[in-house]
Amino acid sequence: MPLEEVDLADNDNFLDGVTPWRMFHTLRHEDPVHWQPEPSPNQGFWAVTRHEDIVRVDRDPQTFTSSRFVNLEELDDSQIAIRASMLERDGLRHRALRQMLQKQFTPRAVAEYGAFLRGLTAKTLDAALPKGRFDFVKEVSADFPINVLARMLDVPEEDTQQLIDWGNRIIGNTDPDYADVLLHSEESERYRDLPFRSPASLEVFDYGRRLAAERRGGDGTDLVSRLVNQTPADGVPLSPADFDNYFLLLVVAGNETTRHTITHSMLALIQHPEQLARLREDPALIPKAVEEFLRWASPVYHFRRTATRDVELGGKQIKEGDKVVLWFASGNRDEKVFGNPYDFDVTRRDNDHVTFGKGSPHFCLGNSLARLEIQIMFEELLPRVRDIRLTGDVPRVRSNFVNGIKELPVEVGLA
Repeated sequence: MPLEEVDLADNDNFLDGVTPWRMFHTLRHEDPVHWQPEPSPNQGFWAVTRHEDIVRVDRDPQTFTSSRFVNLEELDDSQIAIRASMLERDGLRHRALRQMLQKQFTPRAVAEYGAFLRGLTAKTLDAALPKGRFDFVKEVSADFPINVLARMLDVPEEDTQQLIDWGNRIIGNTDPDYADVLLHSEESERYRDLPFRSPASLEVFDYGRRLAAERRGGDGTDLVSRLVNQTPADGVPLSPADFDNYFLLLVVAGNETTRHTITHSMLALIQHPEQLARLREDPALIPKAVEEFLRWASPVYHFRRTATRDVELGGKQIKEGDKVVLWFASGNRDEKVFGNPYDFDVTRRDNDHVTFGKGSPHFCLGNSLARLEIQIMFEELLPRVRDIRLTGDVPRVRSNFVNGIKELPVEVGLA
């Protein structure tokens, strides 16, 4: 794609599953730290698209802070104070908030969910596969992670569809099929103090507050109980807004990214039957293949930082206060790091992807759980199906933030 045609700010460029990768390719090769204008009211941003630059920025929160917000929306100080979650904190406060739940997401803690995850996977597949023709997103990849989250939050199974709906409406704030109110519309000003300017956030807050009221002072071990019954390590208690934002982050992050990774991975295996055959022939490849699934899917296109001082990056002079946007998806196709990056290869080695961040204080808290969920899903799924094929179009979320698939219509033959 010619450089002058690149526009990462236009969400319509992210609908076909091809244009984003063409834009990233051009930027990495011609302008790896690229100034991207944006429509008003935003001011534009620096697009960082090479793996090495992404890692450099992500590891340096002193120079590139998260505290001015991590999405493209530009907030004033009052909005940041109200809306800041763990993601929008740096330093001691970020570590203290992260440590509140960190032990629940260590590889050892997550491994204890193994039997539960296999049972849940079997339940999901038992319900979906006999249908023959179905939407893989609705019946499998959305159903499974949300039920894991429900277990960790200790909420009723009958509430899981509501959690999915909230996640769609919040993350899909630039997609008219999902959003109650589109970001930057006139109506969205009414919701400027809510995460993603989404009215659905109010429903999530109300739900979380009811759970908190029930569990405060108890001896529960679920995530909500841990948030309301302990004080962060820095000695500063969670404010009501802190709890609201933390709970919403769990609901959204605990569902959306794993769901989209599973969907993209299934689509890739359908489109690359030789790779599917390799996994069938040698299921021991699946744990390593998970890393390729994560690289290939790149479920979150970007996160933003803000420069705290004037700094040089990739030959460009970044000014204090400039938005600096890390395009993780582009880093996952960087030819300097990945041989044949546009090949989907379940046997790929040395897979240094940046899907969860890399060496950053903000390295994804739930990475071990996500990896295990994806591994178990495909270990359980592949032996059950003789063949699987697409039966329709694959619509994508209109978003330059989440690399999401709305529907994956398939037909399966059982093994």
